[in-house]
Amino acid sequence: MKKLFIKSYGCQMNVYDSGKMADLLAPLGFAEALDYSDSDMVVLNTCHIREKAAEKIYSELGRIRQEKERMKKSGREMIIAVAGCVAQAEGHEIFARAPFVDIVVGPQSYHRLPDLVKKAANGKRVNGLIDLEFPEISKFDSLPEPKGGNVSEFLSIQEGCDQFCTFCVVPYTRGAEYSRSVPEIHREGLKLVENGAMEITLLGQNVNAYHGAGPDGEVWNLAKLIKHLAKIPGLKRIRYTTSHPLDMDDELIAAHGAEEKLMPFLHLPVQSGSDKILKAMNRKHDADYYRKVIEKLRRTRPDIAFSSDFIVGFPGESDADFLATLNLVKEVGYAQCYSFKYSPRPGTPAADMDSQIPDEIKSERLQVLQELIAEQQRKFNESCLAQEMEILFDRKGKYAGQIMGKSAYMQSVHVNSAEDYAGRLALVKITMARGSSLAGKMIETGEENRYNHIRKIV
Repeated sequence: MKKLFIKSYGCQMNVYDSGKMADLLAPLGFAEALDYSDSDMVVLNTCHIREKAAEKIYSELGRIRQEKERMKKSGREMIIAVAGCVAQAEGHEIFARAPFVDIVVGPQSYHRLPDLVKKAANGKRVNGLIDLEFPEISKFDSLPEPKGGNVSEFLSIQEGCDQFCTFCVVPYTRGAEYSRSVPEIHREGLKLVENGAMEITLLGQNVNAYHGAGPDGEVWNLAKLIKHLAKIPGLKRIRYTTSHPLDMDDELIAAHGAEEKLMPFLHLPVQSGSDKILKAMNRKHDADYYRKVIEKLRRTRPDIAFSSDFIVGFPGESDADFLATLNLVKEVGYAQCYSFKYSPRPGTPAADMDSQIPDEIKSERLQVLQELIAEQQRKFNESCLAQEMEILFDRKGKYAGQIMGKSAYMQSVHVNSAEDYAGRLALVKITMARGSSLAGKMIETGEENRYNHIRKIV
């Protein structure tokens, strides 16, 4: 077997795509490797969201080039491919800056990767092999069946975004919103569960904008899809990410109260607490709208917890605007959050806005925000002490006899046990909260466990 190393950057969608690329290349004789040393093919599945994303990719390519040259001296060839959103955004520029790269393929055309690899292996590379098309026929029609095998799996149901936030490249790199059909998603979900999945996370750049064709000829929304998937025997947990506040309709909110398999944890990005900044971001909602969505969800499911995304230092952000963000964070109270300094993305409207904020101010504001978020996460985790929580165990811990799993709130939980509980649900009493993780003592195991998650969140 030839060795294949795929490195994923950024979102869960990229992790899902990387798995599909590995499946596509398996018939060509490629088996996944743990690193790029001595690999016959290396794929960097890139993300354009983080700061200086492209520069980090070129630095990584420089290190891989050294390995490629070493292998060539011993008579072996390495194929290097750049995939994902940086590939889509940079295009031919990648070949100009890194001429040793063999293939550049965008996120909507990676299903053509096997043909590109065959051409590269046959020496047909001329100025680089590139495919950045947005095919009329969905790439999902060309992907192999999922292999699965993990207790927790991703399932892509929607791609692209029509919101056009001024800071974001997704509409340009992933394209317009596209939703897979319900039968197609259901078949993949069945296969994943047959292969051992007990938890499925539904993925999309704007996942709650899902509008796929149902088996009844009607267009289904996310709430209806979740209810349908919840009927799959053996599936214990359903999650979805990433959502937009505008698409949290009443039917989806009601599903959080009615469907017990839908976990009481929601990632709902708001980006800022300032109405002025939200308008400049083209978010199409204000802070009060976001607050009302949170209130509706909490009335529907009292035990629900939230995470969010925040950008500090967006062009024109004043001290008052930043204070509005801090106040929103204090009002909502998050279990965890992701926060970043604003960094311009070429081709986005915000990159050309006046009143760019100096980096030192962005850094100061980010530190203040992250300290507040860390304190909220600490309090949330401490509120779990002495609670009995159902944990889905999916891996071994760092030490002998230690096993790791996830709570309903996406917290890592470790337990000392002589028995291997991987792939099983078990009831655990939480005895310690440290940093972002919890520890506990096993109470009861087995699929017969049922745990009422309703509890008071401090």
